[in-house]
Amino acid sequence: MLVVGQIGKPHGIRGEVSVVVRTDEPEARFTVGSVFTTEVPRDRRVTTGPAGAPAPGVRFEVPKELTLEQIRWHQGRGIAVFEGIYDRNVAEAMRGVFLQVDSATLAPPDDPDEFHDHQLIGLRVESVDGTALGTVQRIEHAPSSDLIVLAKSAGGTALIPFVTAMVPTVDVRGGRVIVDLPEGLLDL
Repeated sequence: MLVVGQIGKPHGIRGEVSVVVRTDEPEARFTVGSVFTTEVPRDRRVTTGPAGAPAPGVRFEVPKELTLEQIRWHQGRGIAVFEGIYDRNVAEAMRGVFLQVDSATLAPPDDPDEFHDHQLIGLRVESVDGTALGTVQRIEHAPSSDLIVLAKSAGGTALIPFVTAMVPTVDVRGGRVIVDLPEGLLDL
């Protein structure tokens, strides 16, 4: 599964929610009728703030799938309405939920230097001299550049800016990412 967005805070009182986009092609992914598989973050309190039930005493469960009914774009975020979510309290309970699509249905990127996150997760990370450093745990999409989250062989994690100067080679077929890092970067 590939995360393409995350539901943000409610917008208004009729169930609209903001959507933080996590895809390079939002207009293609977020079209009316698109169906997303949902995933609730492991620890909502840390990542998304409070989320409650739609009414006192009623237990709310996030649907396994959400269908997009309408979307409009405002300042780089989508303002969306999903089927069955027509109330601000329910919209608040959806806050932080990840929206995913099946990665098997995605066409590979046209650019040879572009990758889907799921193609990189689990790849071996090696220095230019061949030293094994660990594996790609995930990709973080920061405002300035994408970051490789490295699960270090010796334990712990490190962040590597996903820029050509530090990541000169990505060999998906060979199962490895070659990095050329400044001294001490993995010690931070």
